[in-house]
Amino acid sequence: MEAAPQSNDPACADVMVRLPDQVDGEPRRWTDAQATAAWGEPSASILFTCGLEPIGPTTLPCRTVAGVDWVIDESDAPRYRVTTFGRVPAAELYLDNERVSSAEVLDRLSALVSVLPTDGSRCLERGDTSDVEG
Repeated sequence: MEAAPQSNDPACADVMVRLPDQVDGEPRRWTDAQATAAWGEPSASILFTCGLEPIGPTTLPCRTVAGVDWVIDESDAPRYRVTTFGRVPAAELYLDNERVSSAEVLDRLSALVSVLPTDGSRCLERGDTSDVEG
């Protein structure tokens, strides 16, 4: 994994110290890139990166989980890239839906990511996690 451009943002440090040792039954694996994490054995099924540039308006689906808006890129399904919307810096998850439940992962990590500052942007179309595969 590679560190994101804003990985040294103190807000990312606030998230990183709260990340759990396990997500949806997958154990945490340590990474050597700043503000990144991974879970899964023998290979990672969840990748997390904090410190990305916030994304702008998009036509991709956007869902709100625990107060955090997530843009869902389904182009590589059953692997999904979900990126926070309206958070500065942005955080991103890449998860393998064949091995973990995207709803469970978002439920578990959204509350932790909610400490990232908001820029006032919100999803226009919002839904709950029942619309997310998993």
